[in-house]
Amino acid sequence: MVIAAVAVVSCNSNNSAKDNSTGMNHDSMPMPMKDNTMADANVKMVATTFATVDPAVSTFMKSMVADYLAVKNALANENETEAAAASGKMFDVMKGFDKSLLSADQKKVYDDIEADLKEHAEHISKNKIEHQREHFVTMSKDMYDLVKAFGAGMTLYHDHCPMAQDNKGAMWLSETKEIRNPYFGDKMMTCGSVEEMFQ
Repeated sequence: MVIAAVAVVSCNSNNSAKDNSTGMNHDSMPMPMKDNTMADANVKMVATTFATVDPAVSTFMKSMVADYLAVKNALANENETEAAAASGKMFDVMKGFDKSLLSADQKKVYDDIEADLKEHAEHISKNKIEHQREHFVTMSKDMYDLVKAFGAGMTLYHDHCPMAQDNKGAMWLSETKEIRNPYFGDKMMTCGSVEEMFQ
């Protein structure tokens, strides 16, 4: 119990220091994007690999990101039913994706991610929350690679929690700069920090 309490204090202390340098306002809500961007000298901006993609690919990516964020938010809210439903939607979107819309280079990147991401989406759609969170670790890495390649159609933050996975650490993508930890939920909601930003 003492170790857990110290760990929580440690993570929250680090997070508070990070918040002060990443444009958080006093209500712990994201500030307007202009202010966020100006305050992000310590947050790396990530460029998209493919500057030009087919409009239908952009639509596919927006749908994938929306479903992924729904999974992430459901896990943060301790809601395994919503996480399963959103992950099932993601799986269905991937099954219906027309890969002929991709250039040869784009297809190579997508093919390297597709099977793994489908597997994790399917597992999350059929399991309980602890197992969902285990698969969310790799799903997040796959989504990071997908967003880095094709863009997200929105601003996203790459967050990291050093205490996830028994202190091995894990990342996730978020639509807000406010830390809402999908690996711990209410136990340590604000544990983590923003590392990168996609625009």
